Amino acid sequence: MRVFLPSTLPALAAVRAALEAGPAPLTAYAVTPALREWYASGDTEELEYAAMTAAARASLALLAADPDAPPRRVVLAAEIPDDQVASLHDLDEPALVRLSAPVPWRLLASGHVDDDEAAADVRAAASALDAARAGDDDAQFTVDGAEGHELLWYATQELADLIP
Repeated sequence: MRVFLPSTLPALAAVRAALEAGPAPLTAYAVTPALREWYASGDTEELEYAAMTAAARASLALLAADPDAPPRRVVLAAEIPDDQVASLHDLDEPALVRLSAPVPWRLLASGHVDDDEAAADVRAAASALDAARAGDDDAQFTVDGAEGHELLWYATQELADLIP
């Protein structure tokens, strides 16, 4: 199953050094039955994009927790055996899953990372995230501003070039 793991550039460096993301359990995002129901008219590609977007939002939370991290959302896509993926049935997060095992580097399919030009919007979104979650419309507008930036696709062999 294709899963999307939220990350940051420093966390990506740690994954690269350890040759795995972990320890388990890990939070990730995937095309779940709940996401299919929520996004009824979408094909597989659209559903995977929705799951990746949810992981990018989760990356903002990681950036908010680590203000020294470069302000670029990072999402790692991996192919994980189905028996290691459990849907969390969260109504607010229909793509949310839990991974029961670490993710070896060899299972990564790609990385998706903000361009440097998105840095100011991503930094502002990370700072506004808590207020947006509390219902502040202006803060939500700021978070949405970061989501207006498309993540760039990187092959796994290119990810090491992104590590600070």
